[in-house]
Amino acid sequence: MTAVHTLYLASASPRRKKILNQLGLMTARIRADIDESRHYGESPREYVVRLAREKAAAGWAVVEAEGLPARPLLAADTTVALGDEIFGKPADADEARRMLRRLSGTVHEVFTSVAVRLGGRVEVATSVSKVTFSVLSERQIDAYVASGEPMDKAGAYGIQGRAGLFVAYLEGSYSGVMGLPVHETGRLLATFGIDVLAA
Repeated sequence: MTAVHTLYLASASPRRKKILNQLGLMTARIRADIDESRHYGESPREYVVRLAREKAAAGWAVVEAEGLPARPLLAADTTVALGDEIFGKPADADEARRMLRRLSGTVHEVFTSVAVRLGGRVEVATSVSKVTFSVLSERQIDAYVASGEPMDKAGAYGIQGRAGLFVAYLEGSYSGVMGLPVHETGRLLATFGIDVLAA
């Protein structure tokens, strides 16, 4: 019989939950609210690493406060960066349009950090991918924003959806751009005794 591992997921992202489920892992959602403001002088990589760590800490505090069984907790953060400029989730349709105009015709980076915590032990891995966007017309941008797809995604696009049409070239992790790099996640979980291939 296949063993099914359960871990806590300190993320509201349906994409992360789906990826973990596809790997054969059951997840229990844990709320992990933190201040996601960028610190002065923080690079995009430093930013996502810190947020993943802080989400893991906030999630573990909930596990302890509620007296839940000790099992690994996974948290992650994804950001899109054009140089030193960071693109988080758009606040509204106008901001989504602005982001897509900025990313149009560029090579930008997508950083995703994954943190796994169990008790006082925390391990972090970061995936960095380079995404080349084709030049987008205003009509394409308007149609994509009207679809509603950009609104809960860093950089106002989801590579796994209609915005896949915008991606001319990808160097790095497809699943990392989605929000959870499978390779790095599997290696991290293995260090906590969860062998995904044996699940």
